[in-house]
Amino acid sequence: MSVDLRELGRELARTDWSWVVAAMVIGLAGVYARAFRWRWLFPPGVEPTGIAAATMIGYMANNVLPLRAGEVVRIYVLARKLRESGYATGAEAFWLVTATLVVERVLDSLAIVSMLAVLVLMIPVPRVVEWGAGILLVVDVVGVSALIAVARAPDTCRRVLLRLTRRWPGATRLSASIFETGLRGLDGIRTPAHLPRIAVWTLAVWVLPASAAWAMLRGVHLDLPFIAGWAVLAFVGVGISVPSAPGYVGVFHAAAAAALAVYGVTREAAVAYALLFHASAVVPITLAGWLYLLREHVSLGEARRAPTAA
Repeated sequence: MSVDLRELGRELARTDWSWVVAAMVIGLAGVYARAFRWRWLFPPGVEPTGIAAATMIGYMANNVLPLRAGEVVRIYVLARKLRESGYATGAEAFWLVTATLVVERVLDSLAIVSMLAVLVLMIPVPRVVEWGAGILLVVDVVGVSALIAVARAPDTCRRVLLRLTRRWPGATRLSASIFETGLRGLDGIRTPAHLPRIAVWTLAVWVLPASAAWAMLRGVHLDLPFIAGWAVLAFVGVGISVPSAPGYVGVFHAAAAAALAVYGVTREAAVAYALLFHASAVVPITLAGWLYLLREHVSLGEARRAPTAA
């Protein structure tokens, strides 16, 4: 993307920093909302401590490590907490947390696809974003179908798993253990008392970052409706759904600029917005994540070896 650097500099110089600070605070609140929702994806009786720390450390790791490695870090940090609290053994805790994270990813993908479905009716969505949404929809259908199959017919799934691994006794025992732990990890979403809380926090998970995106529009003096914040969020959500560079550098900026191009925003203003919005998300989360990392006495290298240990 070619831009006039002089004009880009002028756009950045005009920034209203009070709105930038507001976007940073609201965006950080959105990450905490994710932690609060995650709590209700766990089975009844499991009270994971340090869930906010695990969430923030995981998002910080996504900003400094490639290929969304922060997801593994997030699993490891919370699994360690569950193990220390006596709720589960090492491997059991790891796979229990992983199961809840799978449910979270499915919920997020469904939310992004739903937003794009509404946006298609209101604004011209680029073909590449439509294709991305279509791929996400296929993944969602497969994921939701698998979760429903496991939740509604666990005995059938056990038999299929046994049939697939019966030639390798070690694999049979391992896969059976992972399956039972994963099945328990679906109890949160299957518990009626959890559903209203999950719904409320899911709304907060998406309203807060959309509000942060809109606040940043005000920060760069773009007088666009609130729906433009949703558009930025949806486009970026599709863009970063594929593992990429640390902090989603490049992909994030291109997606945010593409969303503003729909509203006729100049390239320089769109790039200025993308740079500031990305920084407002990355900087506070990275700083908060490092503070939590120091408090939890965890190293990123140790956390990245979590799958091998499990």
